[in-house]
Amino acid sequence: MTKGTILWIDDEIDLLRPHIMLLEGRGYTVRTALSGEDALALLQENTSSARTPDLIFLDENMPGMGGLETLEQLKVARPETPVVMVTKSEEEDLMEQAIGKKISDYLTKPVNPTQVLLAVKKFLEGRQIKSEAVSRDYTQEFARISVDLMNARSAKDWTELYTKIVGWELEFDEHAGLGLKQTLLDQKREANAEFAKFVERNYRDWVNTIYVSSNAAERPALSPDVIEEWVLPEVRSDKKQNVVFFVIDCMRLDQWLLMESELRSLFHITRDYHFGILPTATPYARNAIFSGLFPSEFGKLFPTLWAAREDDEHSLNKDEAAMLQKLLERKRVRLRNEMKYIKIIDRDFGAQIAQNITQHARNHFTAIVVNFVDMLAHTRSDSPILKEIAPDESAYRSLTRSWFLHSSLFEMFKALATVPDLKIVISTDHGSIRSLRGAKVLGDRETSTSLRYKYGRNVKAEEKQAMIIKRPEEYKLPVRGAASNYIIAKEDYYFVYPTDYHKYLNYYRDSFQHGGISMEEVILPVVTMEAK
Repeated sequence: MTKGTILWIDDEIDLLRPHIMLLEGRGYTVRTALSGEDALALLQENTSSARTPDLIFLDENMPGMGGLETLEQLKVARPETPVVMVTKSEEEDLMEQAIGKKISDYLTKPVNPTQVLLAVKKFLEGRQIKSEAVSRDYTQEFARISVDLMNARSAKDWTELYTKIVGWELEFDEHAGLGLKQTLLDQKREANAEFAKFVERNYRDWVNTIYVSSNAAERPALSPDVIEEWVLPEVRSDKKQNVVFFVIDCMRLDQWLLMESELRSLFHITRDYHFGILPTATPYARNAIFSGLFPSEFGKLFPTLWAAREDDEHSLNKDEAAMLQKLLERKRVRLRNEMKYIKIIDRDFGAQIAQNITQHARNHFTAIVVNFVDMLAHTRSDSPILKEIAPDESAYRSLTRSWFLHSSLFEMFKALATVPDLKIVISTDHGSIRSLRGAKVLGDRETSTSLRYKYGRNVKAEEKQAMIIKRPEEYKLPVRGAASNYIIAKEDYYFVYPTDYHKYLNYYRDSFQHGGISMEEVILPVVTMEAK
């Protein structure tokens, strides 16, 4: 069985017989044409899949129809077929013309057998070779990840483990059909179970320990540390640079890595990590970022903040600008002009900010909250159409990439890449997890309604499925009434009441939620970018 069919177009084809014999000896079928006209006629005659070329080698300098003209016709007749142009010329203008006409690769005469074979393998076997390498590498890595999982003792260990798992998820997105996705999902689920235990053991100590630096072992950087650790050093810099700080609501590491891949050509990028506070929900974590304080602490500055029975994400985050201003005053940060705060919650306003982003970047310090990723998660959970489009994690990442490439956020980044003396810091308040398992919860009618965390009087759930916080003040959480406690879902559980249990179990299953303890929700990127 042939490995693929190659069409070689060259008016001196007899001189290429050694190359053709080499390829045929390696299992490829090679057809030849002496001119562009002959090649196009051959393509019209050979319509069967067995004779249709999978790769075309095209001589640039031929009598009659030249190489570039033939290339145009080939792209009309076989737009999906890769074309490798072979030429004696090394002129830059010719290369640019060929690339502009969507050439796939470029070889300069005299070509040697290694060059030819490499080009053939790249286009006809490249995906299979890469897939086999990925499969082989993950099979070896599986054991190392399992060992790392057993030996993970610190936040740094867990961050490194999680980044490895996410890296493999992205690899498998590129090489579908390897049959290893379920193995990775099972390994990730096991890791999340152990990670929840790790957080449960250490979280109370973390919030009651003074943060030193991201290099210290006492505790990881948490939400209240983000601005002081990564933003203020840039604001205080002697370089007289300006700083734009983006908080992208509900952005997971895998989603950021997709965005980062589109930005590497524009920026020098440094990536660090922080741990989101519990509950990993906007009213707690994002307020903690902007205030530099834990929930019970910033609740004292804004006494009415926790008065509502429910945690409305919009009303409870209305004081972010004031919180940030108080943080700057507390840290005695002097700005050259007034701090600017922008919150983007709809497409039209986002497009307006994108048009004016370079003007905003002239300000010494600008903070921008972007809500689109959070909206994507919530909309996917509520929309049958989006669930059909993004039925699993891989498709959800693909949806994120598509959104980003056409978003006002990407337009902002591209515009900011042209601004000199500017540092961009990007982070998020929390991630989200695909919730697949229901956990029964008991509580009265005053209990909050969130799916991944709840608070109220004597709220109960199984300890295997939830972290139970009986004394909120010890965890620097607001005390929400007498006998009030919190429960926070572990792994991919979501809370369901016994009443109409199966109805709501099925209704909320397979939705992206946040507020609980998982690597996806807790381990979050902090990125610093500077234009190249």
